[in-house]
Amino acid sequence: MNDQRSAAGAATERAAAVAVPEAVPALDGAAAPARPRRRGAALAPVALVVAGGLSVQFGSAVAVLLMPRAGALGVVTLRLVVAALVLMIVCRPKVRGYTRADWGTVLAFGVAMGGMNTLFYQAADRIPLGAAVTLEVLGPLALSVIASRRLINVVWAGLALGGVVLLSGGGFDRLDPVGAAYALGAGVMWAAYIVFSARTGRRFPQADGLALALVVAAVLSLPLGILESGSKLLVPSTLGLGALVALLSSVLPYTLELMALRRLPAPTFAILMSLEPAIAATAGFLILDQALSTTDALAIALVIGASMGAVRSQVRGAKGRDHA
Repeated sequence: MNDQRSAAGAATERAAAVAVPEAVPALDGAAAPARPRRRGAALAPVALVVAGGLSVQFGSAVAVLLMPRAGALGVVTLRLVVAALVLMIVCRPKVRGYTRADWGTVLAFGVAMGGMNTLFYQAADRIPLGAAVTLEVLGPLALSVIASRRLINVVWAGLALGGVVLLSGGGFDRLDPVGAAYALGAGVMWAAYIVFSARTGRRFPQADGLALALVVAAVLSLPLGILESGSKLLVPSTLGLGALVALLSSVLPYTLELMALRRLPAPTFAILMSLEPAIAATAGFLILDQALSTTDALAIALVIGASMGAVRSQVRGAKGRDHA
């Protein structure tokens, strides 16, 4: 997505993945106070998702500055190639010992990642960034409704959808239809990205699967970027900005999301993705001095409220499993 998401840090990931030890009853029958730690464990992946969203928005701002120099496809190529190189160097993933199903999952993850980025930047090149993000987030919202088996998640998804539509300002009818179609396609690929990111995280240790998937995405995007921008991609200043975009919009957020999806249900994660338009609007207000209307503020409140509701449902679900 909007981009979408990763920084490795094996030690950090191992620490985040450590299960909270169960309370051991004392001889006198007193139990250790484990509830705060369980609550923290349930909220930790939520914090990772929010941090990833913030990183993506800063990366998007840099990408906007870069697009006139390298073109939309050129930016995608720089972003994915640099991100793949960084994670391959950091993670040094093994390539032996995996099944055909494992490699199929990585391949699908890489295709979804490459398609999501390519389609989104094509949309951002034709329609306003806020509208592109708003349309794109419909993919994760649809996934949350389809994948959820709890009625309450459908309610939260509906509330978030209302906020997303309100945030668009009702201006979809004035958008370039090709750009809108690209944004909707990016939303479909975003939903696929969520599904295969979770599967990759379960099949590969640390961020190894992510590094390999980024190689797939980079290889797919490279011919398109070269065809559109050619030698412009080798200008030092362009390479520098491309590296910054890769770190903020791919390496850091993708890694954070991979870690989060190991412990967060896909429907809840998808609802949290509805925070992206709200984060984008807030970043525009704070960084780009773009004023927020009352309607925008209400829309952001709806989206944040829906995401908080989803988080509370996740925490209660974790408590229920602990007490079962």
